[in-house]
Amino acid sequence: MKEHKRIELIMLFVKLAEELSYTKAALALGVSKGHLSEQIKKLEQHLKTPLLLRTTRSVKLTQYGHQVFDQGKRLRAELYNIERSVSSENVEGLLRLTAPRMFAQTFLLDICAQFKAQHPNIEFEINASYQTHDLNVQDYDLGFRATINPPQDMVAAKLLTYHHALVASPQYLSNCPVLSDPEDLAEHQCLTVNSYTTWHFFQQQVKVKGWLTTNDNTLLKSHALNGHGLFKVASYFVQQELQAGELHEVLSQYTQQPNNCIYLFYPQTIYPTHKLKTFVTFVKHYFANQQGS
Repeated sequence: MKEHKRIELIMLFVKLAEELSYTKAALALGVSKGHLSEQIKKLEQHLKTPLLLRTTRSVKLTQYGHQVFDQGKRLRAELYNIERSVSSENVEGLLRLTAPRMFAQTFLLDICAQFKAQHPNIEFEINASYQTHDLNVQDYDLGFRATINPPQDMVAAKLLTYHHALVASPQYLSNCPVLSDPEDLAEHQCLTVNSYTTWHFFQQQVKVKGWLTTNDNTLLKSHALNGHGLFKVASYFVQQELQAGELHEVLSQYTQQPNNCIYLFYPQTIYPTHKLKTFVTFVKHYFANQQGS
């Protein structure tokens, strides 16, 4: 086990020993009760000795638990002394982020540019893909994910909801066959992602076909704007084009079920860095302003 992880586990244990309650300690630490329990078990396994006597109603310290508690409090005091002597409220250094590519293109680059304008000494490294990363294992500070079930072992905040809009240009719609029901798509050119030829609608699935499939949604949007077919995509990715009238949404009665979400999430730690806390607050305000505008 890495040294910094051992220190973190001991700090978790110290708070639990002070409260003698998983519920109260988890609340004070800002982590889940399940996460706290799992981490304490890891510490006991690492030390190869039980630190707690658990019953259905209480938590008590073993002989070794008292020893770790006493030494842990001294360690915590030393950590506080170090922080007071060298801590900085400056927001600087590198933040490593992971996000879906469409979200990164639509929002994240703008978020980072605005944050950089306020904090010139910050730097960003962005992994923009659709690969799911475990932030407890991989070295990312913060992740964004399209999901309705955010990771339970992470601190998570919902940023926005969206639906999958079916869009096309006015040029395409003025020359296309009738389109009043998803079944009508059989007569249309449908621009698809990664050969996914089944499109999902409210209580309905429809097989579609078209002349172009690719893993690049930006390319598909470009072809839709040029009148080359229909495009089904996260509504936030085409919001500007819809507002400008460059694309029109069709069959909205079958698609507008805004049950998809983008979450921000990061590992549960006792002391998240100042730059991370500042960035998280900035992101939350960014999307609160988006919804209010």
